[in-house]
Amino acid sequence: MTYCRKMRVIAALSCSLAAAAVQSATPTAVKSKIDRQETPDQVRESMVLPYLFSTETMGLNVGVGGMIKGIHQDQMTVGGTVFGGETSYAVAGGVWNYMIPGTERVFLSAYGMFGYYPKQRAYTTGTESYPPGVPFPGSNDSSNQQYFEADGASNWFDIKMEYVLPIGATRDDGSVNYKIRNGLLISEPSGGKEWNPFTSGSTILVARQFNRYQSFEFSDGTLDGSIHAMEFGLLYDNTDFAPNPSYGSRQYVATSHDWGWFESKKQWSFHELDMSKYFSLGKSDWASQRIVALNFWTGLSPTWEVTTDENGYRSVSGNPPYNEGATLGGFTRMRGYDNNRFHDKAVIYGSAEYRYTLAYNPLKNVSWLDFLRVDWLQLVGFVEVGRVGAAYTANELLTDLKYDAGGSVRALMAGLVVRADIAKSPESTNFWIMVDHPF
Repeated sequence: MTYCRKMRVIAALSCSLAAAAVQSATPTAVKSKIDRQETPDQVRESMVLPYLFSTETMGLNVGVGGMIKGIHQDQMTVGGTVFGGETSYAVAGGVWNYMIPGTERVFLSAYGMFGYYPKQRAYTTGTESYPPGVPFPGSNDSSNQQYFEADGASNWFDIKMEYVLPIGATRDDGSVNYKIRNGLLISEPSGGKEWNPFTSGSTILVARQFNRYQSFEFSDGTLDGSIHAMEFGLLYDNTDFAPNPSYGSRQYVATSHDWGWFESKKQWSFHELDMSKYFSLGKSDWASQRIVALNFWTGLSPTWEVTTDENGYRSVSGNPPYNEGATLGGFTRMRGYDNNRFHDKAVIYGSAEYRYTLAYNPLKNVSWLDFLRVDWLQLVGFVEVGRVGAAYTANELLTDLKYDAGGSVRALMAGLVVRADIAKSPESTNFWIMVDHPF
């Protein structure tokens, strides 16, 4: 069946670790302490979860993931996971939101994942030039058959420093204290009632140094590449409850650069803007929350240049790798397409979700699931549109857009939003299990 053949499962539920590593599409979020009224004396939130998953390329894998929040510092999280199969294996872990002693506003996070995977797929050819009339792999007009695939390693490591500005909801403290009952906010919201960074919401400066290494082992040799880059960003989160917003907005602007350090072979830059807006439709007979969530993301790589020789062959320079910069496809943006299916000089993307939080929680009284601390279940319908292009113009980015649609079941577990999304596009049907809302 086409459905089964094209199904992709990403086991990041492995990642209670992803509690921070996959904080939506942006690398920073509001620093918060959550006081769960059902367990008022419990300072720490923890979870250990065994899991298994099977994919067409990786076969059956078995693993275990775990996290502890509130150890040493209330907002700090430590997490990790390990899994393995016949060929694949991976280990991941990290520390998030460690407040540097004596600062109260400076937070350090370090996390990474090291693994080996069969049949890794890259929507690029790895060649230096392309003949005339043939679309660049990963471009909007490219075929989903323009890729190479091989076993190999995929490792990454990030370290980031964040500074919470002394304005708005974090005027007196670098973190926000939330009180929740049944997973819903009962304390004062951190923002959303007015758009003013000086009186509402939380504003965070972030500097992130990120490293990537990927290899593809072919019969005639190994192709590999590395990234050692920096990202500098500014987040203004003006939502009522940052982990699960019901109203307000969020904006993130950033620039990333790779100067060709160490094993990096290319120098490139990428600028981006990410904006989200949330509308509360209130309660209903069957729902404790009804939320419309909207997201817009756009970006440009100004260093990306295409040159053509006398024979019409084209080559690209100054471009980010296929899995960085202006890229679409995967568990966050364009979920109905494979990971990093599209990439080019410029990108535009939009998404709309309808989040329906059930008033009745069927798992609340299941005693053997108490360790998960499931506060609510949420049903979500979503649509997405997006496009990559060779130029940042309306004619280029607002025509022939790609699209997908899907549904999701989400749960608030031990203070974390866990989601299982299924998305359908003209190319594939994908299933993803991840931590946190996509935006």
